[in-house]
Amino acid sequence: MTTKRFFAGFLLVSLVLAGIVSYYASANPDGLEKVAEDKGISAKEKDHSLKDSPLGDYGVKGVDDARLSGGLSGVIGVGLVLLVGGGLFWTVRRRGPVAARTAPERAGEAASEPSRKG
Repeated sequence: MTTKRFFAGFLLVSLVLAGIVSYYASANPDGLEKVAEDKGISAKEKDHSLKDSPLGDYGVKGVDDARLSGGLSGVIGVGLVLLVGGGLFWTVRRRGPVAARTAPERAGEAASEPSRKG
């Protein structure tokens, strides 16, 4: 399998999970939220500062259908993570001199040459 096919498959699976599977996610609170509600801990919670942002609260602002909004938010999030992560990877990747990248090839050639004793 080539690297390009691997990353294309990875992208496809990520988008399917983010866009389609999240469409079927439960609107009920998870276990941690349920315990917080039962024990009264959630009464002290406050809204976060990014609640009204375009992707706040696991949805897309302006999309009225909650499931569609959640799916779009997931797809946009995957895209943003891949763009930022890919950009960082491309920026900091190792860029050594050409001689350093070919050193193992030269080492193999040197091993095959007969030794010269002077």
